[in-house]
Amino acid sequence: MKHVISALVENQPGVLARIVGLISGRGFNIESLNVAPTQDAGLSRMTMTVPGDDRVLEQVMKQLNKLVDVVKVTDLTQRRYLNRELALIEVAAPAKSRAEIVGLADLFEAKVVSVQSGSLTIQMVGEKEKVNDLIEMLKPFKVLDVSRSGVIAVARGEQVKP
Repeated sequence: MKHVISALVENQPGVLARIVGLISGRGFNIESLNVAPTQDAGLSRMTMTVPGDDRVLEQVMKQLNKLVDVVKVTDLTQRRYLNRELALIEVAAPAKSRAEIVGLADLFEAKVVSVQSGSLTIQMVGEKEKVNDLIEMLKPFKVLDVSRSGVIAVARGEQVKP
């Protein structure tokens, strides 16, 4: 199972390194990680996707809560939450395939953001699974490059405050 963990942290130098070191030092993996400031300039939100069972989740949560720079840790996995990921996907696009690739992007509500002589770059914003589905559908055209932001998430219908 993959757990989506949101951590509100003090916006200080070294916080990211301490958190990543703490998790990886315990032998746990971080599948995706996104960090950005919140509406409060002194705080940042870290969104992590951590694979593992409930024991892994429990250990990660306990370890994070011990850090002084961590204000609040929330497991969003069992809550109502919204998640999005941004992906830029460059796909080979000879003239004869362009219309089909553009049509496929449209079906996924993605946009063509750059056109090169032999390829197109598609921007996709959506849930991780939907991004994965688009990439899978583009594979027959030859995906040349993919850059993904990692998951960002926020609880739905509730205030998550420190």
